[in-house]
Amino acid sequence: MSKIFLEDVKIYAYHGVLPEENIIGTYYILNVELHTDLWKAAESDDVNDTVSYADINEILHTEMAINSKLLEHVAARILNKIHEKFQQISYIKIKITKKNPPMKGEMIGASIELEKSFI
Repeated sequence: MSKIFLEDVKIYAYHGVLPEENIIGTYYILNVELHTDLWKAAESDDVNDTVSYADINEILHTEMAINSKLLEHVAARILNKIHEKFQQISYIKIKITKKNPPMKGEMIGASIELEKSFI
């Protein structure tokens, strides 16, 4: 099995339960792992034989631009959009970290992770 990773994609967006989170916004860090067969592309050197990580990146940015209360909801939308576009993907894992969440104490961020197998 082959894997594609998009690591530490930084996007400014407006998600959260609190009203001010939807006005002020913050940075989010996204990490995505995709399982698919990359051997045809490895041999052909043709982008049409692979999953374009540029297309995956575009899905991340498009879905992050849609305000949601829960990161779980955003992650599920991203996961579903990726699988709709690239049905040859057998497994997707996405982690979204909200930088500087509005909570007591110091932390790098609060994260959720969703994963799904399509086999």
